[in-house]
Amino acid sequence: MIINFSVENFASFRDCQTLSFEATGDKHLEDYYVYRVGKYRILKMALIYGANASGKTNLLVALQFLRHMVLKPKVSKDESLEYEPFLFDTDFASRPSVLRIEFIQDNIKYEYEVKFNRTAVLYEGLWYAISKRAKVFERHTDIKNETVSIDFGSKIRIRKNEKEFLENSTLWNDTVMGGFMKSSVAAWISGTNINPLLSVKNWFEDVLMNVVIDESNLFYYVTDALKKGKIERKEFIELFKHADFHISDIAIEEKEVSLAEKEKELLKLLNELNPESKLNQIDTNEIKKINVKTIYNIKDKKFTLPFELESDGTQRFYGLIGLLSLVMHGSKVLPVDELEASLHPDLFNFVVLTFLKNARNSQLIATTHQREILAKRYIMRDDAFWIADKGNEWAATELYSFADFGTKVIRKDTNRLNVYKSGKLGGIPDVWSFTLE
Repeated sequence: MIINFSVENFASFRDCQTLSFEATGDKHLEDYYVYRVGKYRILKMALIYGANASGKTNLLVALQFLRHMVLKPKVSKDESLEYEPFLFDTDFASRPSVLRIEFIQDNIKYEYEVKFNRTAVLYEGLWYAISKRAKVFERHTDIKNETVSIDFGSKIRIRKNEKEFLENSTLWNDTVMGGFMKSSVAAWISGTNINPLLSVKNWFEDVLMNVVIDESNLFYYVTDALKKGKIERKEFIELFKHADFHISDIAIEEKEVSLAEKEKELLKLLNELNPESKLNQIDTNEIKKINVKTIYNIKDKKFTLPFELESDGTQRFYGLIGLLSLVMHGSKVLPVDELEASLHPDLFNFVVLTFLKNARNSQLIATTHQREILAKRYIMRDDAFWIADKGNEWAATELYSFADFGTKVIRKDTNRLNVYKSGKLGGIPDVWSFTLE
């Protein structure tokens, strides 16, 4: 689970901003929102509000960027890091960008930090804490020589030749974690009864999920998980019924389709353009096509409907509920952009409440414009609701939660929706005229 995530000089973020999942002392909805790990009380959800172009999505993009830095190693020193620093202050163009995350994996706290620019990873550090905080490694880059040096902590056991091997495997534009994944050092490094680099790699790979954006096609991901039994079918259908969709079952059909010669040539061209694509695993002689049909029982008669004829809302709900089924039965971090997309406000509340009531040690990070939930005190908790705002001289993203406001602005009996709509909390567009000159 994430404890906090910090972003500096990345996209619309100028100064360091931190999204924290550490719960305040407030006991409101404790059983639903808070998960205890040792001394930590960690929130299971963060909903982020803000005007369009306020930087909400950029926070999720930064989290995804960090995931890729760990899991997708560079293969050439000439590859650039594809991102933009803060562009509205020319001084920041030459400054490093910084991403920092603290999380818990297997009841151990990890801190991971990366400083970088478009050309190279300048600094990287990893620490872990069982009883006391201890260094795993610190990495520094010699920009002139394009080389990397790694300093391991005193509790980490690694031989000299193994350390040199890892340094040589880590390109100047890559992370140590990336170098670690490319090498066989996993069998060598160990700490106090743990392999910290392997634990961190596993967290980014197995716990932190890819960001779900509005355009994401969740159909194949969820359908494949249903087909393989990763999603419990009975529970999946039950969730549909609870949400009043009248869908009684899902039928998944798979059949082999032969490719025409032109299609084979197109697939070959796509593979050449992107060798790492999963397309190159496809047998060009035969491919499998998946058809999904929704089943309805209407007046004791069974009817089937091709999935593509379902509404956008039903298709979106299919994907979200599939993901919820996965995260409710494991430890996952699910980032979703525009959670409310194509959903009725009551279905939005259904998704949120279903997650909070059933997920044990998973987290949901979502951006949204759905404001009705703010008026429902029985659902919302102030430290889990955040605002991204650009109300400063640099038009840079600032992050703060409802819990950051004093009692003069938000009291226990304050209607959060009304105070947010009034503009006292920021995070809304300043629309001042409807007349064109």
